[in-house]
Amino acid sequence: MASSLKYLNKRTSSLKYGGKDGKTAPQQRSVQPPLEGAPGRRKLPWVTLIRAVGRFQRLISEVRRSQTLSSFNPLAMDLNVPQKQPVPEKKFWGDQEPLSKIPFQILTGHQQLVSSCHFCVNDTKLLSGSFDYTVKLWDAMDGSIIRDFDEGPKAPVLECSVTADSRRVTAAAYDKTLRTWDLETGKLLWKIRHDGFITSCNFSPDGKYVVSGLDMDHGICITDARNAMTVAHIKDHHKRSVTGCCFDPDSQKVASVSLDKSVKIWDITSQATLLTINTEHDNAVSSCCFTSSGHFLCTSSWDKTLKIWNVHTGEFRNQGACATLMHGHEGSVSSCQFSRDTSFLVSGGFDKTVAIWDVAEGYLKHSLKGHNDWVMDVAISNNKKWILSASKDRTMRLWNIEEIDQIPLVIKCKEARGLKVNQCEACERPFSTYDSDVFSETVTKCVFCRMDASLSAQASSSERKGSPARECSLGKDN
Repeated sequence: MASSLKYLNKRTSSLKYGGKDGKTAPQQRSVQPPLEGAPGRRKLPWVTLIRAVGRFQRLISEVRRSQTLSSFNPLAMDLNVPQKQPVPEKKFWGDQEPLSKIPFQILTGHQQLVSSCHFCVNDTKLLSGSFDYTVKLWDAMDGSIIRDFDEGPKAPVLECSVTADSRRVTAAAYDKTLRTWDLETGKLLWKIRHDGFITSCNFSPDGKYVVSGLDMDHGICITDARNAMTVAHIKDHHKRSVTGCCFDPDSQKVASVSLDKSVKIWDITSQATLLTINTEHDNAVSSCCFTSSGHFLCTSSWDKTLKIWNVHTGEFRNQGACATLMHGHEGSVSSCQFSRDTSFLVSGGFDKTVAIWDVAEGYLKHSLKGHNDWVMDVAISNNKKWILSASKDRTMRLWNIEEIDQIPLVIKCKEARGLKVNQCEACERPFSTYDSDVFSETVTKCVFCRMDASLSAQASSSERKGSPARECSLGKDN
């Protein structure tokens, strides 16, 4: 028996390695008969061997299949069911900086830069326009998209606007059209086309008109919001393209700004230009907005500044209510918006930040950081608790500023400036004064109520004299 095993091992090695010398001998296929006394070997047919291997493979696949099916069997309690990996909870709010503590929500849904944004429907909804050819309505609570408006533009949207009662939406696009929709249904109400690009659009506060800024005409167009009829078309109002335009709170005057660095105020009733400011900005003016009283206008510029103007005289000062707001942005300022009570101003810029300004004192209150690209537009909720910003990074951000005066950075800034807060006896709004100011104890009204009284007297005096439109070229220290 031992000799037989030695012989089989020897023959197996010979077949595997080709012979005694290890050289391959593919022609050697015959097997020598076993030694005398050794048991004979039975050679299995190849067909039988292949069938056996096939049955073995099928058996393995059936075992694996039964294991897989058992994992989905709700009755197989004794089987090892694979556990689902826990899904990480999505954070709805973020935190900007350790010392800022400004909660924010990122709204994603646009495929290209977001050019315009607004609050509407009592701050419960948001409106946005984008270069992805859409105008979207959002839910402000959960950041979800409610709808895209029907029959939208065929080109990037430059600006959108919503009426004060949140019933209608309008949008200007690069396809040279101005469209207006019903906000509740999303249905298109009317569409008009201009010969050139429409760079800006805004509803009047009473919802009766839409003002459009024009590119080729260098002018503005007033359209009836109900029937899309042209009320006025002022060509060559500026020397270059109009970049922004808006109505005053009384829906009687239109402010426009341009690449020609100028600011103009035009009156609907008299169909005349009331005020022109030519030389105060060092670069193109990008946007404009009125205060709630209509006596002041803020303009933002590519020269990195914002200026607040007296609309009756065209004057501004380096402190107080008429101010040049500087050192808040490191690049061009693209947009600006007053809060409803004019207590603060918000601006967005090329430096990817949103700046919050104290209007009464004319200083930077806080800077919101987080966008990855140019901030194109900003908006403030009516209750002053939220700021909405639209960016070239294809997102919007909803910032909660309800407790901004309690965060460390703002407190430190006020302490450094020596400010204290009083309450206006006329409008009951808070306003700041300096501790070192000898008149701080005797001042009982905010700067706006004090200046509104004097401006009303000046306006009535000017109307009696019938003063013509003015060209202003005032110095920066006035």
